[in-house]
Amino acid sequence: MTTTAKKRLEVRAAVPTDARGIQRLIARAYPGMPNYSLATIRGQINNFPGGCFVALYDAKVVGYCATMRVSKTMAFSYHDWEEITANGFGTRHSAAGEWLYGYEMAVDPKLRGLRIGQRLYDERKELAEELDLHGIVIAGRMPGYARAKRRAGSPADYLEKVVTGKLRDQVISFQLKNQFEPLGVLENYLPEDKQSDGHAAHLVWRNPYVNPDEAPEMRVPRGVESVRLATCQLQARAVQDFDEFIRNIEYFVDVAADYRSDFIVFPELFTLPLLSFETKKLNPMEAIDKLTGYTPRLTKELTRMALEYNINIIGGSHPTRADDGDIQNIAYVALRDGSVHTQEKIHPTPNEAFWWNIKGGDALDVIQTDCGPIGVLICYDSEFPELARRLVDQGARIIFVPFCTDSRLGYMRVRYCAQARAIENQCYVVMSGNVGNLPNVDNMDIQYAQSAILTPCDLPFARDGIAAESTENVETLTMADVNLADLSWARAEGTVRNLRDRRFDLYHIDWDNNPDHGHAPSGGPVPAGGHNSPGGG
Repeated sequence: MTTTAKKRLEVRAAVPTDARGIQRLIARAYPGMPNYSLATIRGQINNFPGGCFVALYDAKVVGYCATMRVSKTMAFSYHDWEEITANGFGTRHSAAGEWLYGYEMAVDPKLRGLRIGQRLYDERKELAEELDLHGIVIAGRMPGYARAKRRAGSPADYLEKVVTGKLRDQVISFQLKNQFEPLGVLENYLPEDKQSDGHAAHLVWRNPYVNPDEAPEMRVPRGVESVRLATCQLQARAVQDFDEFIRNIEYFVDVAADYRSDFIVFPELFTLPLLSFETKKLNPMEAIDKLTGYTPRLTKELTRMALEYNINIIGGSHPTRADDGDIQNIAYVALRDGSVHTQEKIHPTPNEAFWWNIKGGDALDVIQTDCGPIGVLICYDSEFPELARRLVDQGARIIFVPFCTDSRLGYMRVRYCAQARAIENQCYVVMSGNVGNLPNVDNMDIQYAQSAILTPCDLPFARDGIAAESTENVETLTMADVNLADLSWARAEGTVRNLRDRRFDLYHIDWDNNPDHGHAPSGGPVPAGGHNSPGGG
């Protein structure tokens, strides 16, 4: 008779669903230090899948490390934590980088006797060897320096004394034992690390299986990671009831699924035809309450279609009165795994705020799908560059833009901004708009749209940065195959590398706290995206 014992301790690649456990671990490992937001942790993992690792003990996250690939110049020149990590998200990861850079390491203080840190470093070394990288560079904390600096001297003197064995530092001594060699000190690397007086030891581990005198050949393979996208340019038309509205939507879902599309996106305010069969004219607040009443049926039907047709559905947007009484413009995203996600419109237009009393949302995060993380920017939100940048920092490679514009001028604002977002973030942007008119429904008198699937402007992509576009003002379904691997190539070896070449030594975006992800498990504030890692290394 054989028995199978369950593993108590396991080290594996981190996945986005580990984010909450990692956040709790950071709070335990570095009490009193700023923590990561969940969005930042998901970004670290999404930006280099396979480059971040967790240790689990009895299914609880007790260890975490984050890495990225960088060039030799970036790894060995002076830098600080915020600059090299893209404010913690790991967005400066380059698939062509010949060095592995470790920028986070955390171990549960109650379980340090299990050599969890050693196991995580071993994973890093195996990854470097597997990828034929030249080695690993880290900026290690010096937690004993602040306490000993009067007798130790400068940070460089302190490091030299630790290397020669005259002093012991619990972190640096551990890394030296792991065959890391000192390169010097990165002063003011992490100002929040008071124990290290803000400084870090610049350390390197060299891969013994790579010839250091041999020029690396780190060309990014032009692989294939194909995704089929469909955008529905929807005719605004009167319907007799809710069932007829759903039949109209299901027709396009069916067609897109027949073409084996992975995603279909509908326009902003695509549910306003549900007001067309009202027998009396509704004022704006009555209209919102009527639409809100349809929300449970709408999400149920979108979920049914996503499951039955095996397609991910971005449900345009649907004005909804939230539980707190605020009216918000919300995209309901039904995935083919049966889950439903929401994305609020962050910036209502002056027209929406005046007529509908719509309030801006306060949460913007990627949605994890079977094709990787995606983002949704509803119409006007596409005109604010910092929103798309936040989504891409979290790992989004496709951004969906449902829109509703009444004139060509309004449409071109959205179109030009969507194209800019694709270029500056080296991602795909999918637009979906309404056409036609809807009598007796306020704000839907006339519509103008030319839906499109937009790409960066570089060699692997379509000549004009347009993978596909619809005929103006005609109800239709437009589809295109895009290769997500082309984005990896462009970000690493493209003619320009907008995403990686940002000047984090000059500027960055901080996302303010919000109720959904602005608090650490301990209840302390978490600057979303603005955390300076307590771990380093």
